[in-house]
Amino acid sequence: MKTICIFTGSSPGHNPQHEATARSLGSSIAARGMGIVYGGATIGLMGAVADGCLDAGGRVVGVMPKALADLEIAHKALSEQHIVSSMHERKALMAD
Repeated sequence: MKTICIFTGSSPGHNPQHEATARSLGSSIAARGMGIVYGGATIGLMGAVADGCLDAGGRVVGVMPKALADLEIAHKALSEQHIVSSMHERKALMAD
């Protein structure tokens, strides 16, 4: 397995440990020579996983609907970012 698909929240939640754990997960994935594909945002737990992976030198691919990217929550430092037209297209591309 070279890439792990991550589905997680765009909120950090109420417990700061969740965000720290998400960042650690991203770092651990990169340390094992794998990358992630995820929702493409810079916010919440999904942003923390991406940042952890990127900070550890991993490859991170985002897939985000245009409507959300237009709200300026798209992560700007990803290895690759795909902007799609719908949530259905997002999930299908992430699965591929």
